[in-house]
Amino acid sequence: MRRYTAIPIDIMLKRVVRVAVGLGLVMTFATGNGYAAERVVSPTSYNSTAKSEITMLVVTSPAFTQAAPIPLEYTCDGQDISPPLSWHGVPPNTRSFAVIVDDPDAPMGTWVHWLLFDIPATVSSLSAAIPQTATLVDGSRYGMNSWGQQRYGGPCPPSGTHRYFFKVYALDTQLALPVGVTNAQLLQKMQGHILAEGELMGTYRRR
Repeated sequence: MRRYTAIPIDIMLKRVVRVAVGLGLVMTFATGNGYAAERVVSPTSYNSTAKSEITMLVVTSPAFTQAAPIPLEYTCDGQDISPPLSWHGVPPNTRSFAVIVDDPDAPMGTWVHWLLFDIPATVSSLSAAIPQTATLVDGSRYGMNSWGQQRYGGPCPPSGTHRYFFKVYALDTQLALPVGVTNAQLLQKMQGHILAEGELMGTYRRR
């Protein structure tokens, strides 16, 4: 008669998590304020385009340099407006861009501050304080951040110094997703369409 050994629930959960990560799934965790923080897998980690074929975008901002503090006006302690961004090194067959801003140092997992997608291929920069309307005049659309809002939410760490990654992706298609999609939905739709990527990292510590 075949015998079965009971597996403790904590070990079983760890195995399930390892499998989920291996499949490139995004796991969400409830936080005390009712919103969700995410453990996010980079879309390029399961992009069908060979990694060697994905080129590098150079992302810059006149507001801050790589690994430098983000000015107060772009945070929750200031005006909470989006900073200016620009990028170059765009592949010729780019059809749209997507911007994802997140904080991997958040206590409960990566906190998404900004999702903007279907940015036209003719755009190579975003000015400061872009409108908070769900759809911009050029057709760009907001996704939903971790506060459950369709807007930019500036750095607002609960303690210590956090890093904020402003990521730009050049895509070979228009995603045509509805306004208010989640980060997980955006990453899934981007799968197989990334031509180039780049990022700018800034830091912030509340006074």
